[in-house]
Amino acid sequence: QDAFVAFHVDKVLVGKYLEPLQIGELAPDQPSIEPTKNKMLVEDFRELRATVEKMGLLEPNQLFFFLHLSHILLLDTAAWLILFYFGTSLVPFVASLVVLTISQVQASWFQHDLGHLSVFRKTKWNHLLHKFVMCHLIGASAKWWTLLHSQHHAKPNCFQKDPDIDMHPFLFTLGKKFSVELGIKKTKYMPYNHQHKYFFITLPPLLFPTYFHYHTFYIAYTKGYWVDLAWMLTFYVRFFLTYGSLLGIKSLLAYYFIFRMLESSWFVWVSQMSHIPMDIYYDNNLDWVSTQLKATCNVEQSLFNDWFTGHLNFQIEHHLFPTMPRHNYWKVAPLVRSLCAKHGIEYQCKPLLTAFADIV
Repeated sequence: QDAFVAFHVDKVLVGKYLEPLQIGELAPDQPSIEPTKNKMLVEDFRELRATVEKMGLLEPNQLFFFLHLSHILLLDTAAWLILFYFGTSLVPFVASLVVLTISQVQASWFQHDLGHLSVFRKTKWNHLLHKFVMCHLIGASAKWWTLLHSQHHAKPNCFQKDPDIDMHPFLFTLGKKFSVELGIKKTKYMPYNHQHKYFFITLPPLLFPTYFHYHTFYIAYTKGYWVDLAWMLTFYVRFFLTYGSLLGIKSLLAYYFIFRMLESSWFVWVSQMSHIPMDIYYDNNLDWVSTQLKATCNVEQSLFNDWFTGHLNFQIEHHLFPTMPRHNYWKVAPLVRSLCAKHGIEYQCKPLLTAFADIV
C-alpha cells in the first residue's frame, strides 16, 4: 500500500516481519482498490513516486544536516556562555533565553527529520542520532514522539486516530463539521465561542511546559522505554549542573519554564498552521493522497520561512513523502502541484502570517 511505501526506507527488512502475517491473496476477480479511493489518482501518484525515486529526491545531503546540527550545538553552547561571561542581569538573561529557545526549536525540527529516517541512508544511524537530539538535547522520548507522530501521518486530522487533534472537544472544537455536530448535541466542555481568544494563553505557551512534560515521561515509563528514559535524564543533569552553577534556584526554574513556554509557542503556531484550518472529521477511508491533501496546506517558500518552520512550510510534500529529506521538498513541489491540478484538487499555499491568522 502507499502508506507502507511512504513510511519505510528498508522495505525488504520490514517485509520479513510481515511475511508470517500473510493470510492469503485476493481472488483475480476482486478489485485491488476500495470504492472509496480514487483509482486514477492512486495510479498517477505511484508514477510520481517512481519519478521521485529516479530523480534521487529521497537521497539525503548529509552536509546540509551536518551544518544544521552544528548551528544547533553552537547556539546551545552560546546560551550558557552569555550568562557565564556577561552575568545574570536582565539583558544577558533575556538574550540567553532567546538563543536557547532558537536552539531548542531548531533541534525539534532536526529530530523530526531523524524520526522520519531522512538524514541517513541507514535506519539505525537515524535512530541513534534521534535519541541524542530528542532525548539529550531536548529532554523528551524519541520513541514517544515516533509513536504519536506516526499515527498523525497515517491519518492526519481524522478524529480518534490522529493524536494531534485529541484536544477536541475538551479544550477546543475543531473543524466545521464537528462544531455543528456538538451544537446539535448541545455538548459543551468549554466556552467555544471564545476559543479564538483563550487559544493564545493556553495551547501555544503551555503545551510543552505542562502536557508534553508529563506525557513523554508517562509513555516512556509505561511502555518500558528505559533507554530513552536514561538519555532523557542526561538532559536534566546537564541543564541543572551547567545553569545551576550560574543561577539561583528561583532564577533557574524561571529560566527553564520561560524558555519552554517560548519554545512551545513557536512550535505550536508552526505545526498547527498547516493542519488546524483544514478539514477535520472522522476517517472516511480515502486513498493515501486524498487523505494527506485534505488535511494539509503549504506556506510560501523563503529562506526565512524554510529555516523558521524547519521546512514544514512544505507540509503537503512532507506528508506525501515523509521520508524525503527536507532540502528536496521545493524540487518535488511543482510535480505535486501539477498532480493536484490534473485531478482538480486544491493545492493551498499561503503567506506565513495568513497561515497563522487562519488558525485563529
